[in-house]
Amino acid sequence: LISLVGLLIGMSLLAFASVPFYSIFCKVTGFGGTTRQADTYSKKIGNKIITVRFDANKDKELPWEFKPEQTSVKVKTGENVLVFYHAENLSNSDIIGIAVYNVTPNKAGIYFNKIHCFCFEEQLVKAKQKMIMPVSFFIDPQIESDPNTQDVDTITLSYSFFKIKELTYNKIS
Repeated sequence: LISLVGLLIGMSLLAFASVPFYSIFCKVTGFGGTTRQADTYSKKIGNKIITVRFDANKDKELPWEFKPEQTSVKVKTGENVLVFYHAENLSNSDIIGIAVYNVTPNKAGIYFNKIHCFCFEEQLVKAKQKMIMPVSFFIDPQIESDPNTQDVDTITLSYSFFKIKELTYNKIS
């Protein structure tokens, strides 16, 4: 009985720990198109030019307009790039949202480095407010020497925004 209870407790703890471990695994390996977060800009410029496409999605319950300011850019590996996404809250309430992201093909995720991104934190967009949200990134020139990524000439950066909380205020008469 003690062994079974110990096994049950151990399995429960393992289940709770699996989410953070999976997240760490994805960030380290780029698994599932997970990008890396860089502290500094690239110091080396490579030779390969890659087209980066931008995609924007949102949950149907989020009353926002959300889209990239441009659909794609051509980037030399190692080149630091700054692009923008546009968000507009179409509702009469302030809303907090968060974006999740990935890149495709998945094997390029380990080489896609974000320096600054609106996706790193929750975003408060007030009622009827428009926002421009920056993304600063570079593609690690090491992608050129990886035999698994020799065929990569286009990478798609995709964001999906989800509503976290709608803020309503009581009007004082």
